[in-house]
Amino acid sequence: MTVSADDLERHLAALSARVQNRRAGIYGPGTLSWEVNREGVIMLGGGAAALLQLAHPFVAHAVDQHSHTRNDPAGRFQRTFRHVFAMVFGDLDHALSAARRVHALHQTIRGRITEDVGRFRRGDRYQANDERALLWVHATLVDTALQVYERIVTPLHPHERNAYYEESKLFAYLFGIPDAVLPPTWEAFERYYADEIASDTIAVGAPALDMRRFLFTPPTPALAPLTRWYEAFTAGLLPPKLRTQLQFAWGPVDRALHARSIPLLRAAHRLAPSRLTRFPAYVEAEKRLAGRPPHDRLGRALERLALGAIQPRG
Repeated sequence: MTVSADDLERHLAALSARVQNRRAGIYGPGTLSWEVNREGVIMLGGGAAALLQLAHPFVAHAVDQHSHTRNDPAGRFQRTFRHVFAMVFGDLDHALSAARRVHALHQTIRGRITEDVGRFRRGDRYQANDERALLWVHATLVDTALQVYERIVTPLHPHERNAYYEESKLFAYLFGIPDAVLPPTWEAFERYYADEIASDTIAVGAPALDMRRFLFTPPTPALAPLTRWYEAFTAGLLPPKLRTQLQFAWGPVDRALHARSIPLLRAAHRLAPSRLTRFPAYVEAEKRLAGRPPHDRLGRALERLALGAIQPRG
C-alpha cells in the first residue's frame, strides 16, 4: 500500500489531537525521544542506518535514481536532518510542515528496479511512499539510535526501550505509517526487525554496494585513517547477514577496532561538557521553550565544520 496525501493528513490530524503542548512539538522535555536523540554521538550510527535502509531494494534504487548524494553528500545530509530535527525537536507546526514536505517529495520518487535482487525482479515498480518501505526506514533509525546510545551513553532498562519505541510511533505517523503495519510493542518490533533482516525482502544489490563504496571512500587522503576506523565501527553495528552482503571485512583487526573504540567513546562522552555533546536542534528547542533567542551559534559552527569534513574535494 502507498501512503496518499489524504492518508497522511488523517495521521497528522490524529497526531495533532494527541499533542498537549504545541510549542514543545510531538515530544518535548522529559520524553525519552528527546533524551536519546539529543545526543550527537548517535550520528555515529548514521552509516549503519543508511546501509540498512539501502539493503531494501526499493530504497537503494530510489537513492540511485533520484538522489544527488554523490555530488553533494554534505548538502544531502543537511537537508535530510533539517526535516528530521524539525519533526523531533520543532514545535508542532514545524513538525507537520516538515512531514508534508517530505511526503510531497516522496510522491515524486518512483521508478523500476533494474536487477533481480532478493524477492524482487528486474522491472518491478517502487514508490518512496510505500508504507512497508517507510516502516523499514523507520525501523533502522530506531534500532541504530538505541544501539549507539546504549553502547556509548548509557544502557536502557527494558521498560525504557518500550517507552522509547512507543514514542517513536509518533514520528512514524509523520510519514503516514499506519498502526496496521507498525509493530504494537517493543518485543513485537524486535521480532519484526529480525524477521525482516532474515527475509528476502532485505537483500543487497548493485546500487546498495555502489553507495556503500562511495560512503567509505575518504573525501581527502588525510581522512583515510578516520574512514578506516569508521568502517570498522559501522560494520560492528550491522547484522552478520548484511555485513557479509555489503562486503565488510570483519577480521581480528576490524573486531578489535570496533570493540576498543566503545570504552574510549564512552569515556570521551562522559568527560565532554554536555553543551558540546548535544545537537544544536535540541539546544535551540530548549531555548525556545525557555523564551530565549533560539539560535545555537556554537553548535551550528561545529556542525558546519563537521559537514565540511565530509564534502569531497576537487
